[in-house]
Amino acid sequence: MDSIKPKTLKLDYFGYMKAFLNLMKPRVMSLVIFTCAVGLLIAPVKVSFLDAVFSLIAVALGSGAAGALNMWYESDLDSLMTRTCLRPIPTGKLTKNQALAFGILSSLVSVIALYIFSNLIAATILAITILFYVFVYTIWLKRKTPQNIVIGGASGALPPVIGWAIATNGIALEPIILFLIIFIWTPSHFWALSLYKSEDYRKAKIPMLPITSGIRTTKLNIFIYALILFPIAISPFFLNYYGLIYLILAAVLSGYYVFISYKLFKEKDSILEKKLAIKLFGYSILYLFMIFTSILIDKATY
Repeated sequence: MDSIKPKTLKLDYFGYMKAFLNLMKPRVMSLVIFTCAVGLLIAPVKVSFLDAVFSLIAVALGSGAAGALNMWYESDLDSLMTRTCLRPIPTGKLTKNQALAFGILSSLVSVIALYIFSNLIAATILAITILFYVFVYTIWLKRKTPQNIVIGGASGALPPVIGWAIATNGIALEPIILFLIIFIWTPSHFWALSLYKSEDYRKAKIPMLPITSGIRTTKLNIFIYALILFPIAISPFFLNYYGLIYLILAAVLSGYYVFISYKLFKEKDSILEKKLAIKLFGYSILYLFMIFTSILIDKATY
């Protein structure tokens, strides 16, 4: 896809540092660190403070590397969309070559560092996460299928599994349940975004669900995924992983998620529909944060 090549800007040291930080998608990275830390903290094996800190830094760097490689490959699309046009490459703060070099180097450093400070299994899962996000989601699926975020969401769901592996040098059912919560949450989260940013995706010719299947089908899919998410979110209680505090919080949070999704599905007024989509998108971020916070609260008291 053709786009205007941005003029490269000359930045000072702090300007470059800020540009590289933004290249790493810090908001996404913060969620990755948090969910990974939860997986680490709830594991039955305790890790020394320094090993835990350096391991989480390595995971954060790996997340940032994946984000940088995503921006490198999608810089043409980013320049066309209002949501992404101010990213470092479209604005000329960094070049594509700088983003590519930074992404590759950071990927290697993050995986090696995680191996040094934790173990091979955790490092391998991190490597798979980066490769899956870059090659499967960004390069293969993003521009080809409306199911891009469904399949590609697996990469964003792996951090709690990595955290668990850092502590235990293995994988168990408990972190897999956390993986499933994020995996099933991801489509409704991004489809809500795509509903009120549909013109962006249409302009960039990205086959998001509202573009390929229409708004009503998208809203139906959001509602279905919210319904599926509910039993998965409360299942840790019935598997005896967490106690009553988690069950109550997860049930309330998930029930409200279903409620908003249902309201969005039934809404026919286009203006109110957009407002509900924005509300659902905002709540979905809070939801995931609160679900994982509920796990920590419950573990501290259970």
